[in-house]
Amino acid sequence: MPDVYSASPRTLGKCICIITGASKGFGRALAHEVSCFLMSGSVLILVARSENLLQQLKEELQSITEEQQLVVHCIAADLSTKEGLNETVRVARQEAVNEIDHVLLINNAASLGNISQFATFSDLDEVNSYLSFNLSSSLVLTAGILQVFPCRPGLRWTVVNVSSVFALKALPCWVLYCTAKAARNMMFNVLAKEEPNVKVLSYSPGPMDTELQKDIQRLTGVINQLLPCQEPAAKLMKLLLDNDFPSGAHLDFFTV
Repeated sequence: MPDVYSASPRTLGKCICIITGASKGFGRALAHEVSCFLMSGSVLILVARSENLLQQLKEELQSITEEQQLVVHCIAADLSTKEGLNETVRVARQEAVNEIDHVLLINNAASLGNISQFATFSDLDEVNSYLSFNLSSSLVLTAGILQVFPCRPGLRWTVVNVSSVFALKALPCWVLYCTAKAARNMMFNVLAKEEPNVKVLSYSPGPMDTELQKDIQRLTGVINQLLPCQEPAAKLMKLLLDNDFPSGAHLDFFTV
């Protein structure tokens, strides 16, 4: 199969792009960034739990991309459930009949979880619930979309795992968050090894001005200087357009 990644495209092509956790924060900023680089006839699938916020985002995007004739789907779903995952894959499948030359899946949905000492996590249901949303769902969704759009000559495939420095660095009282981020990093490294025609990137956007960071400040008392979500989103888009990172790389906003 020819190497479809040898060039550095300055658009994302005629693309089907799926963004999870798209309704607010970093996901919402990514939706705006991505929409600027999609060719006419592309499809944008926005997934989150809040239907109202998704519809507002859809209206914003359609008002600024009218000439591109983008197809925008909003899926109000809980990705920790079979129903939410199946619905996302179903909507992607109905677009598979179109002549798409790039599949871009951005696994952004995540939650903070309980910040507490290791010994407090004796409730199996609590741990399983957290890992279901923050780990298992991204595996099942990515596998499902791969089945809908199998690799073929001329089709670019890109998977982004929105990661964290804590995928690589342990932090006391953050066992759930660190564990899920580290496991996701390894999971997508395996994908990069298995599928040479799928370009995989784990991207750490840094501390952003989001509800999650506000929760961290409230729970820990640690005050970080927060980035506006647009800055890490724009840098991720540049990475995707330049397309010169090795598949499976873990890149950080502050070091690229």
